[in-house]
Amino acid sequence: MTKIYLAEDQKMLNTALATLLGLEDDLDVIGTATDGNTALSEIVLKKPDVAILDIEMPKLSGLDVAQQIDVLKLTTKVIILTTFAKASYFEQAVDAHVNGYLLKDNPTDQLVQTIREVLDGKTVFSPELVTSILSAEKNPLTKREIDVLKEIKTGKNSKEIAKAVFLSDGTVRNYISSILSKTGTSSRIEALNIAEKNKWI
Repeated sequence: MTKIYLAEDQKMLNTALATLLGLEDDLDVIGTATDGNTALSEIVLKKPDVAILDIEMPKLSGLDVAQQIDVLKLTTKVIILTTFAKASYFEQAVDAHVNGYLLKDNPTDQLVQTIREVLDGKTVFSPELVTSILSAEKNPLTKREIDVLKEIKTGKNSKEIAKAVFLSDGTVRNYISSILSKTGTSSRIEALNIAEKNKWI
């Protein structure tokens, strides 16, 4: 019997997945969590064969938990579930030596198949996810420029952005000019649309 641990911050999805996986004759869901901290503690204690982790969870993300499992050299195989086709997330997952990386909207039978494949020593990445990540243009923006864009998204003006990111108004304006130049746009909204389309933020 394969022991499964499931960590997903949406309780309804957590319960539904646990129920569906429990219907398989060879799978036993031995625990669930809705935050990464609890998940890591219980994975270390219960030593499941496979941990299925949502990326965005409170306290510790699924990627944080995966990295700790890797650092601690646990034998638990890790499958990441995500709705986010972000290159940065994918890179962190690869660095943490995860065994699987799937989209949440994939059918449950694909997740079951992935569980069996990673137990056989295979690494499984969702083709749709990889294609989406590889087709996105390389992000030319710096971390600070991304911070400024995130504040633009909330509707703040330059002075409000400066206060939020602890910079001077002039520095923020310089960042905005750089963002417009790098994205080849003439307005903040256009730049934001380009960044979101390419999953830079």
